[in-house]
Amino acid sequence: MGLTGHRRTSSHKRRRASHFALVAPALSEDKAGIKHLMHRVAPGATEYRGIPIHRKGLERKLQKMINKTKPKAAVHDHTHDHEHPKAAGTKN
Repeated sequence: MGLTGHRRTSSHKRRRASHFALVAPALSEDKAGIKHLMHRVAPGATEYRGIPIHRKGLERKLQKMINKTKPKAAVHDHTHDHEHPKAAGTKN
C-alpha cells in the first residue's frame, strides 16, 4: 500500500517502467522444422533430443482414430435359426 505523504513522481514512474519492456521469445527449430521455445518440446513431437516422449493415453487415442477410419460392419449381415428377444421396432 502506498504512503499518502509520498508522491510517485513522473521520473520514478519512468524508472520503474523501464523494466516492463517486452522481449521476443527465443525460438528453436527441431529436425522436423517445427519452431518451439528453447529447452521445451515442440507441440506434437514424439521425441526430444533423441529420447522418446511418453504421452499418457497416446496409444488409446491412436487406436480410437484407427477404429474411426475402419468401415462399419452391417448390424445383422449373418443368418441364424433363432429370433432375437428384442427385435427392432417391437415393444416389451
